[in-house]
Amino acid sequence: MHPTVKLRGGAEMPMLGLGVWQMAAGSETEQAVEWALETGYRLVDTASLYRNEQSVGAALRRSGVPRHEVFVTTKLLPQHTNAATELQRSLDRLGLDYVDLYLIHWPIPLFAGRAWRRLAALQEQGVARAIGVSNYGRGRVKRLVDGRSPPAVNQVQFNPFRFRRRLLEYCLAHGIVLEAYSPLARGKGLESPVVTEIARRLERTPAQVMLRWAVQHRAVVIPKSSRADRIRSNAQVFDFELGAADMRRLDALDRTRGTSRAYLP
Repeated sequence: MHPTVKLRGGAEMPMLGLGVWQMAAGSETEQAVEWALETGYRLVDTASLYRNEQSVGAALRRSGVPRHEVFVTTKLLPQHTNAATELQRSLDRLGLDYVDLYLIHWPIPLFAGRAWRRLAALQEQGVARAIGVSNYGRGRVKRLVDGRSPPAVNQVQFNPFRFRRRLLEYCLAHGIVLEAYSPLARGKGLESPVVTEIARRLERTPAQVMLRWAVQHRAVVIPKSSRADRIRSNAQVFDFELGAADMRRLDALDRTRGTSRAYLP
C-alpha cells in the first residue's frame, strides 16, 4: 500500500492516485482504473465534467477491492448552485453512497461563499468525508482560512515547471494538502535535459523523477495514464529518494517564479 496523508477531519488520503481527466468513458477509463487498483493504487480522481464517473464506478465494483479501501474524489461544477443535487447525481453515476473528497472544481467569485457552505453541509451529512477546492490561489484559500473553514485539499497544476512555491508553503502552513494534477507537465516535462539526466543516473524513468519530486514536496500526485505499463511504472516512486542537489535542480525549472496563484501570472 502507498503512503497516506491525514486530512483535516481524519480521512487518510493516499499520496499517489490515478487521474482520469480526458479519458473516454467506457473501456478506456474502466481498464485504466482496474489496472491501477491491481497495481496497488487506492486513489481515483474524477469529476462530473469528465463524463466518466459511471465508468470509474463500474471498474471499482468489478475490481473486488472493498469500498473502504479506495479513496474516491469527484468535483462540483461551481456554476451549479445546488451542491447536494449535483453530488447525488455523481454518487448515482459512481454507484456509491459517499465520496471521500468533494472539490469545487474552480473558483467562481459570485458563488464561492455559498458553494463552500453547501459543501460543508454535505460533509456534516457524511456523503463527503472531506471537502476541498481546485485551482484556488493563495488569496482565495486565505478567505476560507480566515473564515475558519479551511479546505482539506487544494488541487492545482504542480510539477517542476509549475512549482508554485508560495502557494505550497501557505497550504502546508495551514494544514491544507496540496494535490498535484498534471504532475508530469502533461508529458512535456519528460524530455527535459535536467529530468532525463537525473533519471538516467538514478536508473529511473523521467516520470518517476518528476513524481518523486512532488512527493518530496509533500504533494499528493494523480498522474493520468491509460497504459498498463505506465500506470505500473508511475507507482514505483516510494522506494527511492532524490538528493538535495537534484531537488534544487528540479526546483530551478520553475516557470512561475514561485507564484502563490493557481494560474500562471
